[in-house]
Amino acid sequence: MTSTEDPTTTPPPAGASTAPGTAAAAAARGWLPCDVDELRATFLFEHLTDDQLAWLCATGHVERHDAGWLLHEGAPAEAFYVLLDGGVALYRRVGEDEVEVSRTRQVGVYLGAWNAYLGDRLPQTYLHSARALEPSRFFVLAAHDFAKLMTEWFPMAVHLLEGVFWGTRDAQQLVGQRERLLALGSLSAGLTHELNNPAAAAVRATGTLRERVAAMRHKLALIADGPYDRATLAELIRLQEEALERYADTRTADAVGALETSDLEDRLTDWLDDHGLPEGWRVSPALVQAGIDEPWLDRVAGRVDAGALTGAVSWLAYTIETEQLMAEIEDATVRISSLVGAARQYSQLDRAPFRPVDLRELLDSTLTMLDHTLDGVDVVRRYDPDLPPVPVYAAELNQVWTNLVENAAQAMAGTGTLTVTTRRVDDHAEVEVADTGPGIPDAVRPRIFEPFFTTKPVGQGTGLGLDISWRIVVNKHHGDLAVTSVPGDTRFVVRLPLEPAPVPTSPTSPTSTDAPDAPDGRP
Repeated sequence: MTSTEDPTTTPPPAGASTAPGTAAAAAARGWLPCDVDELRATFLFEHLTDDQLAWLCATGHVERHDAGWLLHEGAPAEAFYVLLDGGVALYRRVGEDEVEVSRTRQVGVYLGAWNAYLGDRLPQTYLHSARALEPSRFFVLAAHDFAKLMTEWFPMAVHLLEGVFWGTRDAQQLVGQRERLLALGSLSAGLTHELNNPAAAAVRATGTLRERVAAMRHKLALIADGPYDRATLAELIRLQEEALERYADTRTADAVGALETSDLEDRLTDWLDDHGLPEGWRVSPALVQAGIDEPWLDRVAGRVDAGALTGAVSWLAYTIETEQLMAEIEDATVRISSLVGAARQYSQLDRAPFRPVDLRELLDSTLTMLDHTLDGVDVVRRYDPDLPPVPVYAAELNQVWTNLVENAAQAMAGTGTLTVTTRRVDDHAEVEVADTGPGIPDAVRPRIFEPFFTTKPVGQGTGLGLDISWRIVVNKHHGDLAVTSVPGDTRFVVRLPLEPAPVPTSPTSPTSTDAPDAPDGRP
């Protein structure tokens, strides 16, 4: 049979399907003779019939490639390659870099358009880049010829593979949704708990404040009816202002130790009892919190008449208690506001999906949302103040921080130090989440980013947290996610480009994450 191609024209691209031709036509394309026995010697083709092997040699061809790039991730998948001799390395694109993921010299390994049998239901692009390590020979079959081979020779196997492929993808999507729902439920429970504490404190303080205001009105009536002249009332007002200034100063000063506070309360109670003030034990804690001591009370006793001392000290105590209650309500409402703000920042519901953001804001909102899971853990923030805003999908990155922080918290089991660091490294921003837990065993570490792999007990993890994080960081942001671990020091480093990656212009984007890993036999 003669070739239908003109051997004098430009050779077709690697993998183009041709009818069987003469040796001269093959040579014109730079092809080498195909040896049926050589194909039969590979583990991939060893069980084919003589007719099938003859069809392969007639339909496909053998190419020799010098050391260098063979195919590139994201390019249209035109051919299926089988290594006959030499060596090949596979790469995945991380940002602007091609990162080697494996290399082999095993005869028979395959790469390229291995999922062509799925047809148009999947974007047919190369999932990896490949480079010949040395002058190497490959058996090459056009993608549509490989698809024809699979569907006609192994129809049952194709149905099974399709079921595995789509079933795995659907399972990943469903479990991924469940993972996000579980994380949302955990965050909602924690947020409810965190909101309940300040809300309850505000309600409690409001009720007590109402009682104190009523008592102050009563004391004000007694002062108005009592034997207080104009000068004494003016002095009481000055003492009141001075007491409030002392309280404001103590709120910003370093906290006093519990033993010292208890001792001062006892001394003030004795002073009040000695000066005939009833229930001195009840008002002494408020006085101590305001920085009131015996010398200050001595000054009060020296500036008002003895008959007015009880009313004056009670009036001052009620003033201080009222101020303390208002401060407690203020603190509670500020805490509630900060939690709501953190939830808003975390969810990014009212923000553009992709925009430049301050990574510190995202990290702080995540740490606030996960505060309940970090009980007993010291949290250290080491943020680079000069790190510029980074263009990211903020809501999805918050999911990454959540996975990393929760894993660290669970590893430390309520004791240890969580250190979150940001820094700039060349044209990338790095976020490091480090913990002082027991570390990740060497035997486990290579598998931690695999979907459905988990070391947690049954029912406590889906094994998709780090897989989802990897896809968000590497595939969607063109960044990198790496881990180092020794006992007492585990570090996950997220690397993000400071400049936005090019936006894909077609459905054959190299960032597609729908395809599962290749079966055994591929390098």
